[in-house]
Amino acid sequence: MEHISLMAQEQVEIEMIQEIQQIQQLTQQVQMMQQNPQMAQQNPQAQQQLEALQNKVESRIAVLIAELTEEFLNEEKKINNMLDGDPLVKLKAQELDLKAMENERKAKDDEARINLDKVKLLQGDRLARDKMEQTEDIANLRAKVTMDKQHLANKAKRQSDLTKRYDVRTLKGR
Repeated sequence: MEHISLMAQEQVEIEMIQEIQQIQQLTQQVQMMQQNPQMAQQNPQAQQQLEALQNKVESRIAVLIAELTEEFLNEEKKINNMLDGDPLVKLKAQELDLKAMENERKAKDDEARINLDKVKLLQGDRLARDKMEQTEDIANLRAKVTMDKQHLANKAKRQSDLTKRYDVRTLKGR
């Protein structure tokens, strides 16, 4: 929309060339009056004339911007209406809608697949931990059984040794 503003300013510069020259002259006078207070007595309305001319130019620019913007929007509507009636444009729009729907479906499928992979990973991790705990429990049980067997074997050996000593003593007559 900036180009519309520039076009309006250019057109006002052409239409209101005399007013713009007066603004430049009055601006110089006001600057000189600010530097030299005696000149202010010669043309006391210079500041008011300057502001009035500036307002006139700015209001004309505003009116042109409004007119050009309205013209631009009307042309844009005409073009859009022509394109809306074109069957090729409608087909292309439908094609784009279908592609958008397909992309959305793929995104949902990908998200579902990722969630499923996460669940599988968590289940696999839990199963691995359970299996490790089970293996550890089995190893502990085996160690206990082995120690119990060794304890029983040691006890049986002591009993056997005691029995042998007793038999040896009995045979020797002691």
